[in-house]
Amino acid sequence: MTSSPSSSSSPSSPPSSSSPFDRRTLLRGTLAAGAGVVLGPILLSRSAYAYTWSRTLQQGSTGADVTELQVRVAGWATGSAGHTRVAIDGDFGPGTATAVRLFQSAYGLSSDGVVGPATQAQLNALQQSDGSTAHFDFSEFTDRVSGTFDGGKVSAAAAKENVRRAMYKLEALRKKLGNVPITVNSGFRSISHNAAVGGASDSMHLYGTAADLDVPGVANKTVYQKAETCGFSGLETYTEDHQHVDSRADLGRAWWWENGTV
Repeated sequence: MTSSPSSSSSPSSPPSSSSPFDRRTLLRGTLAAGAGVVLGPILLSRSAYAYTWSRTLQQGSTGADVTELQVRVAGWATGSAGHTRVAIDGDFGPGTATAVRLFQSAYGLSSDGVVGPATQAQLNALQQSDGSTAHFDFSEFTDRVSGTFDGGKVSAAAAKENVRRAMYKLEALRKKLGNVPITVNSGFRSISHNAAVGGASDSMHLYGTAADLDVPGVANKTVYQKAETCGFSGLETYTEDHQHVDSRADLGRAWWWENGTV
Protein backbone atom coordinates (compact mmCIF):
# COMPACT_ATOMS: atom_id res chain seq x y z
CA MET A 1 0.00 0.00 0.00
CA THR A 2 1.42 3.38 -0.86
CA SER A 3 1.53 6.30 1.51
CA SER A 4 -0.57 9.34 0.78
CA PRO A 5 -0.63 12.77 2.35
CA SER A 6 -3.56 13.38 4.61
CA SER A 7 -4.82 16.31 6.53
CA SER A 8 -1.80 17.89 8.02
CA SER A 9 -1.14 18.39 11.66
CA SER A 10 -2.54 15.77 13.98
CA PRO A 11 -4.73 13.31 12.07
CA SER A 12 -7.77 11.64 13.69
CA SER A 13 -8.84 9.97 17.00
CA PRO A 14 -12.07 8.44 18.66
CA PRO A 15 -14.26 9.09 21.88
CA SER A 16 -15.27 7.50 25.26
CA SER A 17 -14.68 7.89 29.03
CA SER A 18 -15.82 10.84 31.06
CA SER A 19 -13.20 10.76 33.75
CA PRO A 20 -11.67 14.17 34.53
CA PHE A 21 -8.31 14.99 33.05
CA ASP A 22 -5.68 14.04 35.53
CA ARG A 23 -2.40 12.53 34.42
CA ARG A 24 -1.70 9.85 36.97
CA THR A 25 1.79 10.14 35.63
CA LEU A 26 2.65 13.12 33.51
CA LEU A 27 5.02 11.00 31.50
CA ARG A 28 2.91 8.38 29.83
CA GLY A 29 1.63 7.81 26.45
CA THR A 30 -1.21 5.76 21.50
CA LEU A 31 -4.12 3.97 18.20
CA ALA A 32 -6.73 2.27 16.02
CA ALA A 33 -9.96 0.53 14.96
CA GLY A 34 -12.69 0.97 12.44
CA ALA A 35 -14.66 4.18 12.44
CA GLY A 36 -17.85 3.38 14.26
CA VAL A 37 -17.12 -0.35 14.03
CA VAL A 38 -15.95 -1.80 17.29
CA LEU A 39 -14.48 -5.25 16.90
CA GLY A 40 -13.32 -5.69 20.47
CA PRO A 41 -15.03 -5.27 23.86
CA ILE A 42 -16.30 -1.81 24.77
CA LEU A 43 -14.79 -0.83 28.08
CA LEU A 44 -16.62 1.64 30.25
CA SER A 45 -14.61 4.02 32.42
CA ARG A 46 -13.55 2.52 35.74
CA SER A 47 -15.39 -0.76 35.15
CA ALA A 48 -13.56 -3.83 36.40
CA TYR A 49 -12.02 -5.69 33.49
CA ALA A 50 -9.71 -8.67 33.21
CA TYR A 51 -9.50 -10.69 30.03
CA THR A 52 -9.87 -14.44 30.49
CA TRP A 53 -7.94 -16.56 28.01
CA SER A 54 -9.74 -19.89 27.86
CA ARG A 55 -7.45 -21.70 25.44
CA THR A 56 -4.08 -21.71 23.75
CA LEU A 57 -4.11 -19.70 20.52
CA GLN A 58 -2.02 -20.39 17.44
CA GLN A 59 -2.05 -19.95 13.69
CA GLY A 60 -5.40 -21.15 12.38
CA SER A 61 -7.37 -20.12 15.50
CA THR A 62 -10.35 -17.80 15.03
CA GLY A 63 -12.72 -16.00 17.35
CA ALA A 64 -13.18 -13.08 19.71
CA ASP A 65 -10.14 -14.06 21.78
CA VAL A 66 -8.00 -13.85 18.63
CA THR A 67 -9.39 -10.37 18.02
CA GLU A 68 -8.33 -9.35 21.53
CA LEU A 69 -4.91 -10.89 20.98
CA GLN A 70 -4.50 -8.90 17.77
CA VAL A 71 -5.36 -5.66 19.58
CA ARG A 72 -2.67 -6.39 22.15
CA VAL A 73 0.14 -7.35 19.76
CA ALA A 74 -0.67 -4.83 17.02
CA GLY A 75 2.35 -2.73 17.99
CA TRP A 76 4.66 -5.63 17.08
CA ALA A 77 3.58 -5.75 13.45
CA THR A 78 7.09 -5.90 12.01
CA GLY A 79 10.73 -5.97 13.02
CA SER A 80 11.77 -3.29 10.54
CA ALA A 81 10.18 -0.23 8.92
CA GLY A 82 7.35 -1.27 6.65
CA HIS A 83 3.75 -0.61 5.71
CA THR A 84 2.68 -3.58 7.79
CA ARG A 85 -0.17 -3.77 10.26
CA VAL A 86 -1.92 -6.52 12.18
CA ALA A 87 -5.47 -6.94 10.91
CA ILE A 88 -7.96 -6.93 13.80
CA ASP A 89 -10.20 -9.57 12.23
CA GLY A 90 -10.29 -12.52 14.63
CA ASP A 91 -8.32 -14.74 12.23
CA PHE A 92 -4.90 -15.89 13.48
CA GLY A 93 -2.89 -15.76 10.28
CA PRO A 94 0.81 -15.29 9.43
CA GLY A 95 0.77 -11.56 10.28
CA THR A 96 -0.58 -12.23 13.77
CA ALA A 97 1.96 -15.03 14.23
CA THR A 98 4.81 -12.69 13.34
CA ALA A 99 3.56 -10.08 15.82
CA VAL A 100 3.23 -12.71 18.55
CA ARG A 101 6.80 -13.91 17.98
CA LEU A 102 8.17 -10.37 18.13
CA PHE A 103 6.16 -9.70 21.31
CA GLN A 104 7.41 -12.92 22.90
CA SER A 105 11.02 -12.16 22.02
CA ALA A 106 10.79 -8.63 23.43
CA TYR A 107 9.52 -9.96 26.76
CA GLY A 108 11.96 -12.84 27.07
CA LEU A 109 9.47 -15.58 26.23
CA SER A 110 9.89 -18.55 23.93
CA SER A 111 9.36 -17.06 20.46
CA ASP A 112 7.22 -19.83 19.02
CA GLY A 113 4.15 -17.88 17.90
CA VAL A 114 1.93 -19.96 20.18
CA VAL A 115 -0.10 -18.01 22.74
CA GLY A 116 -0.14 -20.20 25.81
CA PRO A 117 -0.27 -19.41 29.56
CA ALA A 118 3.10 -17.60 29.74
CA THR A 119 2.34 -15.32 26.80
CA GLN A 120 -1.20 -14.74 28.02
CA ALA A 121 0.11 -13.77 31.45
CA GLN A 122 2.46 -11.22 29.88
CA LEU A 123 -0.36 -9.82 27.75
CA ASN A 124 -2.50 -9.42 30.86
CA ALA A 125 0.37 -7.77 32.73
CA LEU A 126 -0.01 -4.86 30.30
CA GLN A 127 -3.63 -4.15 31.22
CA GLN A 128 -5.18 -2.15 34.03
CA SER A 129 -8.49 -3.03 35.67
CA ASP A 130 -10.40 -0.33 33.77
CA GLY A 131 -9.23 -1.58 30.38
CA SER A 132 -6.41 0.93 29.93
CA THR A 133 -2.80 -0.25 29.74
CA ALA A 134 0.09 -0.44 32.18
CA HIS A 135 1.66 2.90 31.26
CA PHE A 136 -1.28 4.85 29.81
CA ASP A 137 -4.56 6.09 31.27
CA PHE A 138 -7.76 6.98 29.45
CA SER A 139 -7.59 10.43 31.07
CA GLU A 140 -4.47 11.17 29.01
CA PHE A 141 -6.46 10.77 25.79
CA THR A 142 -9.76 12.51 26.55
CA ASP A 143 -10.71 15.79 24.88
CA ARG A 144 -8.69 18.54 26.54
CA VAL A 145 -11.76 20.78 26.94
CA SER A 146 -14.58 18.43 27.99
CA GLY A 147 -12.49 15.67 29.55
CA THR A 148 -14.64 13.11 27.73
CA PHE A 149 -14.70 11.10 24.49
CA ASP A 150 -17.88 12.85 23.31
CA GLY A 151 -18.37 15.08 20.29
CA GLY A 152 -16.09 13.43 17.77
CA LYS A 153 -16.85 11.70 14.48
CA VAL A 154 -17.71 8.39 16.12
CA SER A 155 -19.58 7.48 19.29
CA ALA A 156 -17.85 7.96 22.62
CA ALA A 157 -17.69 4.18 23.05
CA ALA A 158 -16.06 3.68 19.64
CA ALA A 159 -13.60 6.47 20.29
CA LYS A 160 -12.63 4.99 23.62
CA GLU A 161 -12.12 1.57 22.06
CA ASN A 162 -9.93 3.14 19.38
CA VAL A 163 -7.94 4.82 22.14
CA ARG A 164 -7.54 1.49 23.95
CA ARG A 165 -6.15 -0.04 20.77
CA ALA A 166 -3.79 2.87 20.34
CA MET A 167 -2.55 2.36 23.89
CA TYR A 168 -1.30 -1.13 23.09
CA LYS A 169 0.64 0.18 20.10
CA LEU A 170 2.09 2.85 22.35
CA GLU A 171 3.08 0.20 24.88
CA ALA A 172 5.07 -1.48 22.09
CA LEU A 173 6.62 1.84 21.08
CA ARG A 174 7.57 2.55 24.69
CA LYS A 175 9.19 -0.88 24.99
CA LYS A 176 11.14 -0.42 21.75
CA LEU A 177 12.42 2.96 22.97
CA GLY A 178 13.88 1.34 26.07
CA ASN A 179 10.88 1.66 28.42
CA VAL A 180 11.14 5.43 28.53
CA PRO A 181 8.08 7.45 29.62
CA ILE A 182 5.91 8.93 26.87
CA THR A 183 3.75 12.02 27.34
CA VAL A 184 0.52 12.26 25.35
CA ASN A 185 0.00 15.93 24.48
CA SER A 186 -3.20 15.34 22.52
CA GLY A 187 -5.34 12.24 22.02
CA PHE A 188 -9.03 12.33 21.19
CA ARG A 189 -10.50 15.68 20.17
CA SER A 190 -14.12 16.77 19.85
CA ILE A 191 -15.05 18.42 16.57
CA SER A 192 -15.30 21.82 18.26
CA HIS A 193 -11.96 21.54 20.05
CA ASN A 194 -10.23 20.23 16.93
CA ALA A 195 -11.51 23.22 14.97
CA ALA A 196 -10.38 25.61 17.70
CA VAL A 197 -6.80 24.32 17.54
CA GLY A 198 -6.72 24.36 13.75
CA GLY A 199 -6.84 20.59 13.26
CA ALA A 200 -7.62 19.04 9.87
CA SER A 201 -11.35 18.64 9.22
CA ASP A 202 -11.02 14.85 9.12
CA SER A 203 -8.23 14.60 11.68
CA MET A 204 -7.61 11.16 13.08
CA HIS A 205 -7.89 12.73 16.53
CA LEU A 206 -11.64 12.98 15.90
CA TYR A 207 -11.85 9.19 15.88
CA GLY A 208 -9.59 8.52 18.86
CA THR A 209 -7.00 6.74 16.78
CA ALA A 210 -4.25 9.38 16.96
CA ALA A 211 -1.87 10.80 19.53
CA ASP A 212 0.67 13.62 19.62
CA LEU A 213 3.63 12.48 21.67
CA ASP A 214 6.56 13.93 23.57
CA VAL A 215 9.33 11.59 24.68
CA PRO A 216 11.74 13.51 26.92
CA GLY A 217 15.36 12.78 26.11
CA VAL A 218 14.58 11.00 22.83
CA ALA A 219 14.76 12.70 19.43
CA ASN A 220 11.53 12.79 17.41
CA LYS A 221 13.36 11.12 14.54
CA THR A 222 14.13 8.14 16.75
CA VAL A 223 10.50 8.00 17.92
CA TYR A 224 9.36 8.19 14.29
CA GLN A 225 11.66 5.39 13.17
CA LYS A 226 10.56 3.07 15.97
CA ALA A 227 6.92 3.93 15.23
CA GLU A 228 7.49 2.68 11.68
CA THR A 229 7.65 -0.83 13.17
CA CYS A 230 4.54 -0.49 15.36
CA GLY A 231 1.80 -0.68 12.76
CA PHE A 232 1.13 3.07 12.76
CA SER A 233 -0.15 4.00 9.31
CA GLY A 234 -0.04 7.76 9.91
CA LEU A 235 3.20 9.51 10.92
CA GLU A 236 3.68 13.26 10.75
CA THR A 237 7.19 14.60 10.10
CA TYR A 238 9.61 14.32 13.00
CA THR A 239 10.72 17.93 12.46
CA GLU A 240 7.69 19.20 14.45
CA ASP A 241 7.86 19.90 18.20
CA HIS A 242 6.00 16.64 18.85
CA GLN A 243 5.57 13.29 17.12
CA HIS A 244 2.15 12.52 15.69
CA VAL A 245 1.14 8.87 15.24
CA ASP A 246 -2.15 7.37 14.11
CA SER A 247 -3.76 4.21 12.75
CA ARG A 248 -5.67 5.61 9.77
CA ALA A 249 -5.39 2.38 7.78
CA ASP A 250 -7.59 0.75 10.42
CA LEU A 251 -10.27 3.23 9.28
CA GLY A 252 -9.76 2.27 5.63
CA ARG A 253 -7.53 5.24 4.80
CA ALA A 254 -4.31 5.20 2.78
CA TRP A 255 -1.00 5.11 4.61
CA TRP A 256 0.69 8.47 5.22
CA TRP A 257 4.27 8.60 6.42
CA GLU A 258 5.51 12.14 5.92
CA ASN A 259 9.17 11.15 6.23
CA GLY A 260 8.59 7.53 5.23
CA THR A 261 11.57 5.35 4.47
CA VAL A 262 9.43 2.76 2.72
